[in-house]
Amino acid sequence: MNALVPAPRHSAKVHRPLVWLPACHRNLDLSDPGGYTVLADRYAAAVCELGLQPVLFPMAGAGDVHDLLPLVDGVLLTGSPSNVEATHFGAAALPTDVLDPRRDRLTMALVREAVAAGTPLFGVCRGMQEMNVALGGSLYQQVHAEQGLLDHREPQDVDLEAQFAERHEVLLEPGSAFAEWAGSTRVWVNSLHGQGIKRLGEGMVAEARAPDGLVEGVRVANAQAFAYGVQWHPEWRHDRIAFYRRTLDAFASACSEHARQRLEDGA
Repeated sequence: MNALVPAPRHSAKVHRPLVWLPACHRNLDLSDPGGYTVLADRYAAAVCELGLQPVLFPMAGAGDVHDLLPLVDGVLLTGSPSNVEATHFGAAALPTDVLDPRRDRLTMALVREAVAAGTPLFGVCRGMQEMNVALGGSLYQQVHAEQGLLDHREPQDVDLEAQFAERHEVLLEPGSAFAEWAGSTRVWVNSLHGQGIKRLGEGMVAEARAPDGLVEGVRVANAQAFAYGVQWHPEWRHDRIAFYRRTLDAFASACSEHARQRLEDGA
């Protein structure tokens, strides 16, 4: 009688690390009151170029974060034309504000749960502001209207290359990850924002500042995994600008490590 031959064991399939990019919401068609879920291609393209896979959960709300977060290996909070609504930090929205309450509701919960779960988190522009507000901080609603602060908005009526051109230096904390990525304690970055950090949220550490003192780069102290935010846009021309690329590479490495750990744990 032939002995039973055990079936070969197949190792778990290694997938590209999944990165959740919360989308924005727009009413692009006035005849369709339902609105549209949108994401700027440059963020998704950058994620793909890093060897990661961008994913969206278009109808996700704050109550879904607990179930969806374990499915991904990182969270990238993108920039957006919209502002974080001032009611989230105890102020009143300005009449000129472009708001996205659906995104606010999701990201306020997503930031807190990602930090608590040790899921790599990276905030870009609005994304950094969301991190700060979700952790109890506040924002200047119009940086350019504050005495002693520069106008950090992009120039209007020029092409994207001019809008995203390096506009000012940032001063990086010696010994910080930012200084390591830059290979220096001073580096030039682009600048396309109206809001900015006023009071740092709980556990937020300022590690990059503009010449006027405005906080431009942060980390979350004692986070279990990568948890950084930047006011500039490293996704823009990251293939040409070493500092941007190294920053994104660090996030990608953290996501890859998270994916490896999930695979080992059988998630």
